[in-house]
Amino acid sequence: MSAWLRDESPLSPAQSDIDERRTDIFALLRDEGPHHTAQVTAPGAGWLASATAYPRSTLALWEARPTAPAVLPCGTVFDIVNVPAVFGRRMLDRLWEDGPGSGPVAVHRGRMLLFTAPGTAHRLPSLLAWEEWGNAVPPLLCHGTGDAVTIPPLSPPSASGPRWVVAPDTRQPWLPGPEVLLWACVRAVRTASAADVRVSIFPPADQDAKVYDVSRRR
Repeated sequence: MSAWLRDESPLSPAQSDIDERRTDIFALLRDEGPHHTAQVTAPGAGWLASATAYPRSTLALWEARPTAPAVLPCGTVFDIVNVPAVFGRRMLDRLWEDGPGSGPVAVHRGRMLLFTAPGTAHRLPSLLAWEEWGNAVPPLLCHGTGDAVTIPPLSPPSASGPRWVVAPDTRQPWLPGPEVLLWACVRAVRTASAADVRVSIFPPADQDAKVYDVSRRR
């Protein structure tokens, strides 16, 4: 049996575990430090499999091929908001620094997949349309009922391909709803705008250096 399938992680992490996850997510976003928040646990795998029509068969397939990606349906157990990677990183910064944290998050083909509460894919575009800053948010792909997405392997073969940023680690992970995602989008846009202003006022001394990455500023 695969190592991740033998994991017996607690279903409800204690406050100290939540604080540790916050520390780990910041380290992961900086590409340094321990990354164990990116490891899918056995309860997390069970939660993912529950989105399929045949959870036991799905788990058996994952046990046999833990490094293979999987396609899961959306709309019942979770929705997914698919955002550009840089903007998604800004959203995660805001969610973990100023907000309630995030649900599971994966990176696939240069985009971030944010797992959200069912119904978010339907409501979020409407909320953004009414939001003053909505036009500044890059195009989002919202996957809900009738859609399916490819998720990273439970045990990725390498760190360079699709991977989990915040892996599911319980049988009932907390999932943000449309209002939380709207808040994160707006805060990410405002933060980026403020950073752009600071850079324009105080440009890097070495103009020949590589492009200043405002997304890495905190």
